[in-house]
Amino acid sequence: MISTKNNLKLLLGTFVFLAASLLFSCQKDNSVDIPVTDEEAVTMSEENAAADAEYEEVGEIALSVDADLEAAVQSGNNNFGADLNANVDLFFDLAFRLGPCTKITVTPNNTTYPKTVVIDYGDGCICRDGKFRKGAIVLHYTKPLRRPGAILTISFREYFVNRAHIEGTKIITNLSSDSSVKYSVVVTNGKVTWPNGRGFKYEKSKLVTQVRGSETLTIRDDVYSIEGRSKTTYANGVTVNKNTETPLIKPVACNWIVKGIVKIKINDRILYLDFGNGDCDNKAILTWNGHEREITLP
Repeated sequence: MISTKNNLKLLLGTFVFLAASLLFSCQKDNSVDIPVTDEEAVTMSEENAAADAEYEEVGEIALSVDADLEAAVQSGNNNFGADLNANVDLFFDLAFRLGPCTKITVTPNNTTYPKTVVIDYGDGCICRDGKFRKGAIVLHYTKPLRRPGAILTISFREYFVNRAHIEGTKIITNLSSDSSVKYSVVVTNGKVTWPNGRGFKYEKSKLVTQVRGSETLTIRDDVYSIEGRSKTTYANGVTVNKNTETPLIKPVACNWIVKGIVKIKINDRILYLDFGNGDCDNKAILTWNGHEREITLP
């Protein structure tokens, strides 16, 4: 049987590039073969990596909230919603992303489920991690996510991060069994838009499996392996398809993927994004047609 600790650990660790059934592998590619220059391909790859990071970050936020809610329930506090509104610091693992304008509401504000949590940044503020956020993230839990079969649905209300408008729905499902810790994530109707009008539609489906840390009581040594595919479509018809060539490795203790390779197909252009050899840093190497460039991850 999976321990409570293992289940709670997923909540903070299972976020980057998650998915379930690799649904995009079965879809027909209807993109038009629009010429794309090397520079355009690089720009699109960098934008896509930034979008990945933002959608995964809201997953991290939701998983952190879930872990803290579960801790509040286990403490026997039957009115923890009110306490959370009064004392945001109870969200210990989430604290560095919260800003002075943040308001958190929990409905119902007791130990019962289903439960809805709204993280509202209002008109916006600079958060402790240096990012500007405004609008709201809405989290709906069918039951504590640590439990097999639990479903978390994430949606947005006019949510912006550093002027990028983030839209869509992200669904995380606990697929764990007695012998493995596993989650799926599917992003549907995703859309990222910048103030200059540039943007794209975004969908993803991937699977995450815990590969290290299950034998300890701390979440900080947890490591996850991620595999899957995603599809990004620009207004001009250019389509970016991505799939993991080698599994992506994401430790809870690091804010970024530390290892793994993603293949990126932009119409007829093929690029590879290499996240490194295991070191915790925000750098990755993008290679294409004999060229390479170091990029900085958000």
